[in-house]
Amino acid sequence: MKEQKVLNYIDDIIENIPNDWLKLTTHRLDIYNEKLAKTEFVEKFEKLFAANNSETSALKELPTAFDYIRLGHPLSSVLEWGIAKLNDLKSENIISFSSRTIPVLAILRKNLFDKKNTQIIYSGSLPEYFDAEALKRVYGYNFELKQVEKPEEITEFNGSTIFISQEGEIGKVNLNPNIDFWVSVYPKLGSILLVNGEKNERYISEIQHVRRRESIAMTPADSFSALKLLTGKPSSFPEKNNIDTNKASVIDSIKKITATNSNALLGSCGLSVQYAIMMGLIDEALEKHPGKAIKIVVPPNCYGGTNDQARRVAASLDNVEIVDLPVDGDNDMVQSTDMVLDQVAKDDAVPYIIAEIPTNPRVEVPDLEKLKEALSKKRKTASGEAAIDPVFILDQTFCPNVQFLAEDGILSSIKSISYVSGSKFPSGGKCTAGYCVANQKAENLLSKIDKHLVLCDNEATALQIEILAGQLPSMNQRIADAYKNTREFVNFIRETLPEAKINFVSEELATQGFTPSVFSLDLPTKGNTDEEREAYKRELNLKLINMMISKIPNESKYCVSYGQLKGCYWTIPATSTQGTTKEDDKDYIARVSVSPDLDLELHKKVFLEFVEEI
Repeated sequence: MKEQKVLNYIDDIIENIPNDWLKLTTHRLDIYNEKLAKTEFVEKFEKLFAANNSETSALKELPTAFDYIRLGHPLSSVLEWGIAKLNDLKSENIISFSSRTIPVLAILRKNLFDKKNTQIIYSGSLPEYFDAEALKRVYGYNFELKQVEKPEEITEFNGSTIFISQEGEIGKVNLNPNIDFWVSVYPKLGSILLVNGEKNERYISEIQHVRRRESIAMTPADSFSALKLLTGKPSSFPEKNNIDTNKASVIDSIKKITATNSNALLGSCGLSVQYAIMMGLIDEALEKHPGKAIKIVVPPNCYGGTNDQARRVAASLDNVEIVDLPVDGDNDMVQSTDMVLDQVAKDDAVPYIIAEIPTNPRVEVPDLEKLKEALSKKRKTASGEAAIDPVFILDQTFCPNVQFLAEDGILSSIKSISYVSGSKFPSGGKCTAGYCVANQKAENLLSKIDKHLVLCDNEATALQIEILAGQLPSMNQRIADAYKNTREFVNFIRETLPEAKINFVSEELATQGFTPSVFSLDLPTKGNTDEEREAYKRELNLKLINMMISKIPNESKYCVSYGQLKGCYWTIPATSTQGTTKEDDKDYIARVSVSPDLDLELHKKVFLEFVEEI
């Protein structure tokens, strides 16, 4: 009876879901309470369930489940809640993934730090993408593999027991108390992890953090399909021919946009791609430079996901270390690069540099000729040997139209890989997929990166590829149109509030192709002490954002994304994209993202009202 009530309610949800639950990739931060992100949605959803209220209007009022859908979203939360209800577990003990490997990697990572044994049990055969040798050699994970006929055979073990189930039925689990983690894998949907027993609940937040940084939650579309299967409804999946056609279209578009010949790799999100790059390059270094230290050079205030993931990789491996690369404000990326690479050369280490161009959030572009010189410079180790050349890993999400990696591009003489978050310009905010390409010098590295994209099962989904196939052909035109609106808005703010400091590309840089549609705004402040001035400025940031989203609710949104198809997004990096960045490196400024389609005159009018009020 109880089970049927849950299934009937989910049936009603399927009929009544708000359109945003399926379509949005980022949500409004003004209805998002970060401290309650993993609980508030479910608590309020539970109240609707108790009242048997599945009206669309009631569902729309529920608070944002997570800030990005890659971490979780309403539909993944409902799926996890439903499976928990059917198995008498807490909803937080169920975690869905788009990847079928990452839940296992998340447990192995925690046990590596806890120095705890792990056994991975499976029936039949191991999934073909599960590369045990690479997980031990490259990721440093330790585990035993064991095959059983059925889960009931699993006996007590001194450590964690993970059972990989490939049965295929959604939500049905026969939990043996000797199983700590049950991972159900579904070829077209991803996986669902059940955390069994109170003693294992301390893993939950760290597993969710792996999902946030190295992968994504089961996508809204796939969560919707899983909910249908859970209630016995039929669910359709794309035809193989369509997937192949769409993928060929996407790769062709990326080659034209980047002017590269390499086979672009498509991941489930930008960070999935970055993780494959990281682990692929570490794999390459272990093979080509055995015994040498690996140094990942990364700006301390770059996008929080990039920063955090790189540091998490280094924390897991004894031979990998992070070196800070100061790039913003008073720091010059070229000087920092030159100095850091000199030191890495002296240490006879393998240098991998990650940088954003333009930088985020201050939208700065270094002197590219000088950067090329610094990266190309032949260096010597302390003993006088030739130092290992760096690989430059470029996050060009702000300007994916710039052809850095073309045969005649600025980085053509340096081993370079570039990647882009597809949730921004490539899809216009319609999906999270990302992609990476390499120039001729680094093309041989792509096979290693692809290996780890497959191992982590972090490739883009069929629907993501379909969305990119539809959106990529118009990307460069959207970038041009959005830049035009952004330049006009920036010029208006300069005239209206000349005391404000605006970080945006110069007209000269724009003629070179750097046409982002993001700028940051340092508002004027007052006060007798540094503390008073900082507090006043932070308050003013929020006042501006609140005015914009309340007076232009259909277009202005408190959100962290950019490259969107419509409207204007506002955020404060220090409290959103730089969430895990060290406090001293955070930017308490307003970051504004303008689209090709918005009522610019209305935005100017509201900004003028804001200026008149201060």
